[in-house]
Order: sequence, then C-alpha cells, then structure tokens
Amino acid sequence: MANMATGAAPVARQDGPPGTQQGSNTGALVIVTILFFMWGLITSLNDVLIPHLKAVYTLTYVQAMLVQFCFFGAYAIVSLPAGALIRRIGYQKGAVTGLLVAAGGCTLFYPAASGGYGMFLLALFVLASGITVLQVAANPYVAVLGPARTASSRLTLTQAFNSLGTTIGPAVGGVLILSAAGAAAVAGTDAASEAASVRGPYLMLAGLLVVLAVLFLMAKLPKIVAADDDGTPVAGAAGSVLAHRHLVLGAIGIFLYVGAEVSIGSFLINFIGEPQIAGLAHADAAHYVSIYWGGAMVGRFIGFAVMRVVSPGKTLAFNSVAAIALVLVGTFAQGDIAMWAILAVGLCNSIMFPTIFSMALHGLGKHTGQGSGILCMAIVGGALVPFAQGALADSLGVQISFLLPAACYGFILYFGARYASMYAPK
Repeated sequence: MANMATGAAPVARQDGPPGTQQGSNTGALVIVTILFFMWGLITSLNDVLIPHLKAVYTLTYVQAMLVQFCFFGAYAIVSLPAGALIRRIGYQKGAVTGLLVAAGGCTLFYPAASGGYGMFLLALFVLASGITVLQVAANPYVAVLGPARTASSRLTLTQAFNSLGTTIGPAVGGVLILSAAGAAAVAGTDAASEAASVRGPYLMLAGLLVVLAVLFLMAKLPKIVAADDDGTPVAGAAGSVLAHRHLVLGAIGIFLYVGAEVSIGSFLINFIGEPQIAGLAHADAAHYVSIYWGGAMVGRFIGFAVMRVVSPGKTLAFNSVAAIALVLVGTFAQGDIAMWAILAVGLCNSIMFPTIFSMALHGLGKHTGQGSGILCMAIVGGALVPFAQGALADSLGVQISFLLPAACYGFILYFGARYASMYAPK
C-alpha cells in the first residue's frame, strides 16, 4: 500500500467476496453518479451568475471572470488537503464532508446578496471547496470499480450524468435568477434587490445537499481501500510520478480542456446576446446554454459505447478536430451559424475529461493516487483560461476571444494522437 504525499486518495480496490463484487460495484456506481449529477448542476449555475453579477455590479469581463477564478481556484488549493482528508476518513465520509462544505457555501449566498461582490466570491470558493472534495474522492473511485481497460468508458458514463446536471442548471438558473433579476430591474429596484434573486435557488441547493449527505452517510457502499491499479505492482511504476510523460501531458490536457469548456460556457450568454449573433436578452440566452451542456451529455452516452470498439486516443483526437473547426466557425461567422457552431462544441467536449483523465493514469501503479491528485489540481484551468479570455474580450471583443479555446483544443488533439493506441480495444 503506497503512502501518497500529494493529491487525491490513492487508487482504491474493493474488499469482499469476489462473487459479490459486480453487484456491489453497480450499486456503488449508482450512488456516486448522483454526486456527479449534483456538482454538474452547481458548476453550470456559474454560467448564469456571471452575466447576472456583471450587470448588477457593472463589471468588466475580467472582473466577472473572478467567479470562475475563485470557483476553480479551489481545485488548486483544496485538492492536496482533500486527498489527505480522504486517506484519513475514507471515500464515503470524505464525500459526506464535501457535500456539507458545499451546502455551507450555498448558504453563504444569503448574506452575500447584501454584502457585495466580494462576499459572492467567498461563497463560491467555499462551495467549490466542497465540490473539490467530491471530485478527488469520486473520480478514482469510479476508475477502479471495474476493469482498467474500460475505465475511460465507465468514467464517460458517470460524466454523462454530470452533464445532465450541467444541462438542467442553466435553464433553472435562467428562470429563478435571471428572470427574477430582470423583473427587479424593470421595477427600478437597487443592485442589492437584484442580487437577492440568488438567495432562494442557493438555499434550496443547500437543503438538497444536506439531505444527500445524510443519505450518503447511511448508504451501504463496498469498502474501498488503497491499492495499486489491480492490487499488484505494475512494471515501470517506480520512480517519480512526474517521470511518466503521459501523466504530465495529460495534466496539461486537463488544464486546457477544463479551461476551454468552462470559458465557452462562461461567455455563452454574452456571446449570444451580441447583436451580430442573436441579440437575445440574458434570460432568453440562458436556455441555449443548456443546449451546450446537453450536447456533452448526449455525447457521453454515445462515447460510452464508441470507446468499447474505438481507442480512447483516436476518439479524443477526432473530437478535438471537430471542436477546433466549430470554434473557428463561431469566431468568424455571424448569426445563427456562429451561435449553433459554438453550441455544438458541447457535443465534442463530451468524452474529453474522462478520456484524458483515465489515459493519463494508465500504468502508474502505486503512483496512481499522486497522479490523480495532480490531475485534479489541473482543473484550475477552469479558473485561469476564462480569466485570460476575459482580458481578450475586453480588448478585442467577445467573439474574437474564442480563439483562445480553439488553441486549447489544439493541444488536446496532440495528446489524443500521440497516445492513440493506448487502451485499444481487443
């Protein structure tokens, strides 16, 4: 059993009679999938918060992107202590802790509504800290609940339900937050009254997270303990974890992928509101954000089946080429063509995160826990890439700023092509 000094809890294996393992795994996957759904819904609400807070507090794009900076910055800061916590108290109690911390962050939105933009950023950081604990626990957990060869496929399936949450989130937020804020603005209320439209939705989320924490604590999950990939040493796993080139490149890929995906979602409402694109009001544009995230959900169900017969690397490279082409169309075209091209990028995003994640961990053996922690920390790309695109949007315009996500997909294409034969189906 390796003693991991950094990152997520070590890769796990299930204790118990071999004959009951498959049934136990199925139940465990169902329960963990609920967590994937919840953090997807919560994360996608940021895409509604950004234009809302930008309008309420008259922010620049760079200032508005502090929402994502604080949210995804938590991954860089909290991943290490989250891994240590999970090693101490276990996966199940770690997930419960993450749910309760996230509930606390949602509760902070109530005082934030009258405390200004800085209080919102604090609430988002606390909320994201809880989500980070869930991420650090759940991704390695899913990866080991089955054969290593199908880890990409299995993670893609659970991520599909994460995408179900991201699909529902913007639509719900558009109705409960943007529509309420629009009504308040028409009534001539002050900024504090407009900001208060977030209180109800986030208090409901806090209550739901507490209920989930109680149910998750009571659930009977298979006991997961630290081990190597399959409980045995793996050849070539010795030495520093950073000596594994595919892990380092995979971490860069996770950084750029999350950055591109989050950045596109963050700018969608403002992008669709541009007069040369669709000129829609924020509340109306929010419904289209659900199409972007819904594409990722559909693509993950398709990818779950495709990667049973096509290597994950080839699938990743194909999706990257398609994403680059669509972003370029969205950048240089206008009207419906540009809008639907950017929305269709969601379909291409579908398999990227779970595929890069599982490919990067391939063959690490006792270093898998460290590798998982590094990959979770790389999610900080969701904080930095939108911030950089915000600077481009302020100086060059929203539409041309989408060249930055296109460049991110270029590296992912390289990673997929370089390791196209990894986990090739037999």
